[in-house]
Amino acid sequence: MNRTPAFDASIPVLTEVLRESAEAAPAGYARKIPAPTLDDGERLEELARQQWSEQDWHVLERRLAERILHQLQGRVDFVLEQRIKDCMAEVLQRTLEEFTAALRQGLQQTMEEIVTRAVSQEVTHLQTLKK
Repeated sequence: MNRTPAFDASIPVLTEVLRESAEAAPAGYARKIPAPTLDDGERLEELARQQWSEQDWHVLERRLAERILHQLQGRVDFVLEQRIKDCMAEVLQRTLEEFTAALRQGLQQTMEEIVTRAVSQEVTHLQTLKK
């Protein structure tokens, strides 16, 4: 059932798109640094060092910094959120343990006071009945 789609002349091919992009580039810009290929990375780097102005380097630096910051922001947000969750879990666990211990101690003290008072009242009541 493989069918080869019919060629549509209204859809430009890649070479046409690239040619139009090169023609639409500002004058001088395309001539300043040739389009890179797989084999001329080192040559492109050397041409950039020789021909780029200080302003070109600043623009490149700013764009790279913005792109890197944008890419890192999502990762930083995730790591920060995870660390905050971990720290909050530890703090909440410690707080819960301390609260439970304090509640237990307070309840123990209250129970002792109630029992002591009840025993005292009962002893006093029994003593008054004997007389």
